[in-house]
Amino acid sequence: MGTLVTVAVATYNSAVFVEETLESIFNQSYRPIALVVSDDCSKDSTVAIVQQWLLQERVVQRFESIQLITVAENTGISANSNRCIAAAPSDWIKFLAGDDILLPNCITDNMAFAQENPKAKVIFSQVRLYQDHFNPECYIKTLPLEFPNNLMHPDFTAQDQYKLLLVSDRINYTPSYFFNKKAVLKVGGYDEANRLIEDYPMWLQLTASGEKLYYHHHETVGYRIHQNAANNVGDEVLFKPSVLNSYLIRKKIAHPFLPFEIGKSEQLVYGVSKFFQSLGWNKNKGFYRSLYRLSCFYLNPFYYIFSLKKRLPENKTNFFYH
Repeated sequence: MGTLVTVAVATYNSAVFVEETLESIFNQSYRPIALVVSDDCSKDSTVAIVQQWLLQERVVQRFESIQLITVAENTGISANSNRCIAAAPSDWIKFLAGDDILLPNCITDNMAFAQENPKAKVIFSQVRLYQDHFNPECYIKTLPLEFPNNLMHPDFTAQDQYKLLLVSDRINYTPSYFFNKKAVLKVGGYDEANRLIEDYPMWLQLTASGEKLYYHHHETVGYRIHQNAANNVGDEVLFKPSVLNSYLIRKKIAHPFLPFEIGKSEQLVYGVSKFFQSLGWNKNKGFYRSLYRLSCFYLNPFYYIFSLKKRLPENKTNFFYH
């Protein structure tokens, strides 16, 4: 019998996919697993489907413990994440969205890495991207394909990672996130004021506290791209909703610690994006695409200030200008 691991599923209007998500947890090669499902006041039949699935005898026998958490009103992903952590009976936790899946050896591979690297409390790995269905013909790509040589470079310290993350959120394989809850609780958990973007602020909190982010090069999670997801709007738009949402977060938690021209450049891009959105110009078509690029880059004076400072000898080792 190994170390207990909690798989925490955060659901919201996940009725179409949640049973497949739960089956992927049931089929893990690892034991023992505790299961937590926390629903953020879904408007569809998510809770009923989960309740029915949990009643199966095979499910009851599979897990060390099972908890289903519901709330009376929608609170956002950060608050839902905190509820998952509070309910987890183990130190090690694997978060999973209600429309994604764990690959069969996900927990086994993560726990093996954790045992081989005792200092690792926050661990990332590879994510397989699929369009709509987890079938071979729907596979798109794996992220990251190559072992990352920037944020996750083995030689980088937590402080190095923090500086790089201040410039931008460089983690596009967030669904692989596996962690020891002591590290997250040490920084106060998730900021519930950030209802829609919970992960990027947490990466900054962790690295600022001295917690290095680790990576192992194994595929562990399947991520589903589908039209019902809030930010999965396809290629028909110039920018996704996250461009606007993330700016408001970065303005508060990143810009005060960055060279002024980086924050000012993002402010200009945000203003242009809001303008395009208000006029219905957020369309990935020739005229709109060219005008957007012209406005955000070629007519952006802060972009040229950044480019000039990047070439200065004293900034060659400055992470903000990498």
